[in-house]
Amino acid sequence: MRINLEVELIDGTKQEVTASAIDLVRFEEKYDISIARLEKDMKLTHLLFLAHSSLSRQKITKDTFEVWLESVEGVGASATDPK
Repeated sequence: MRINLEVELIDGTKQEVTASAIDLVRFEEKYDISIARLEKDMKLTHLLFLAHSSLSRQKITKDTFEVWLESVEGVGASATDPK
C-alpha cells in the first residue's frame, strides 16, 4: 500500500511524495490509529506527517517535523505516482 501526496512549499516549488509501508507503520505507531481510518478521520497533520516521514526516509530533508513544517504551504493527494 502506498499513498501519493503533493507537497507545496512556501517558495512555490512542489514535491511529489510517496508514503510507503514503513511510513504508514510509523503513522499508526505515532497516532495509535489504523491507516484505514485516514480516509474517514483525516487531519492535515496526518498527511504532513506521512509526507515528512517519506522525505526523511529518502534523505530529502534532514529537518525535524516541526522545522520542516515552517517551509510548507500545503499538502494534498496526488494522482500521479512519483516513482
